[in-house]
Amino acid sequence: MTPLLPASRARRAALRVAVCAGLTVLLTACGEDPDAGTNGVGRLSAVEIETKARKAVDGADSVRLSGTLVSKGGSYRLNMRLKHEGGTGSVTTKDNTFELLRVGDALYLKADAGFWTHSGAKDGKEPSKSDSEAADKLDDKYVKVPEGDPAYKQFRGFTDMDVLLDGLLGMQGELTKGDRTKVGGVRTIKVTGGNGEGGILDVSLEGEPYPLQFARAGGAGVLTLGDWDKEFALAEPSKEETVDYGRQLPRTSGD
Repeated sequence: MTPLLPASRARRAALRVAVCAGLTVLLTACGEDPDAGTNGVGRLSAVEIETKARKAVDGADSVRLSGTLVSKGGSYRLNMRLKHEGGTGSVTTKDNTFELLRVGDALYLKADAGFWTHSGAKDGKEPSKSDSEAADKLDDKYVKVPEGDPAYKQFRGFTDMDVLLDGLLGMQGELTKGDRTKVGGVRTIKVTGGNGEGGILDVSLEGEPYPLQFARAGGAGVLTLGDWDKEFALAEPSKEETVDYGRQLPRTSGD
């Protein structure tokens, strides 16, 4: 038979239990706070989060952009490092991979002989001997793209940080706040446009609220963005690395 506790001891025991239970609830609640240790944007509305992300993008000096871009002109795989004065990286199409380098208005393209052979071929026919010989000379060399060439504007677009981000990060429809998740180990909050059909943006919950991933509207590709504000070298290639093709490039498969 268990003896009954005196009333005072019983009250003290009940108080200890209540205090311990309260602390447990408090600590559990703190541990479950999804915004603890974040930049706080997770507490904002979807529109406010998207606005914060846009402001962060506008204030950024550089970014690495990679992923797939689907457009009327075809599908492209991008891996570009960009800043306001230029960019460098690679673009992969259905048929070819080529590198782009832009310093100011000077734009260079580098590809293997296969790229230039395919570009020089006309109406799907086999390349001529002269096309093949020219392609061999351009193999793995930087070719300066003349500003008057029809390809200049298209290729430059892949290296223009402001134009590329403005064009790629547009959302459509009513914005809603989604789940918290991680991109590359960094905590993010999702913002969804038009029930997912208008794009899905993952915004960082750590540091500046930069966009870290964007699934474009209509299945037009998924892009990952990183290395925000990380400096990288950007210089024109040496004369030994460069070949002057002439006033106009051959028509490329990306046209």
